[in-house]
Amino acid sequence: MFKELLSFFKGKNLIEEAFDESIKMLKYDYDMFMAVKKSLRERDTEEIDCDVYKHDKLINKYEREVRKKVMLNLSITGSTFLNAGLVLVSIVIDIERIGDYMKNIAELAKHHPLRLKAGIYEERIQKIEKIVEDKFPAVIKALQESDEVLAREKMDEHKEVSRTCDEILFSLIKEEDKSIRPSEAVTITLYTRYLKRINSHLTNIATSIVNPFHRIGFYTKVEETD
Repeated sequence: MFKELLSFFKGKNLIEEAFDESIKMLKYDYDMFMAVKKSLRERDTEEIDCDVYKHDKLINKYEREVRKKVMLNLSITGSTFLNAGLVLVSIVIDIERIGDYMKNIAELAKHHPLRLKAGIYEERIQKIEKIVEDKFPAVIKALQESDEVLAREKMDEHKEVSRTCDEILFSLIKEEDKSIRPSEAVTITLYTRYLKRINSHLTNIATSIVNPFHRIGFYTKVEETD
């Protein structure tokens, strides 16, 4: 999909500018993730190293710019960039939603100022955090280089993250760790749910690199073509 997009990049055009802005949006998401995770999981204060709400406003602004530039380009060039334009409009929705989850995590850090400790779930949550943390730069690289192998590698991590997040949720419901206080249980539940959704949106973006437009957001095996 993005090989086709990149093949059109002969000098600056509106689609190229929209693509560049999509990458900037995703980088803002990554910066926000690192900041809110550090605040919630490593600090005993609600201090966050970046202005999450300012970053979110910038992401929203870029989303509008991407839509406008895609529409203008299609109105000028017709169907020449139709496929690329549709892909960009699709993935910026996922990127914007990721920004919303960063605000949610920032709110958790504000209302749970002490460093969040996860009891028996600590090791599993750290593993999820690492997968999501590594997925941001990998997806950015895969987009910029139209790297289908890397994109599929990141897609393959999706089920593990979802399964682990659900296991933690169901275990919390059953109160399998009696040492966890109610406030911590609520925070862990919400945090793992947000991690699961962030991972899902990153996976959706990765699918745009290997899938045709109508299958963006769906896992496709190599041999599947329809």
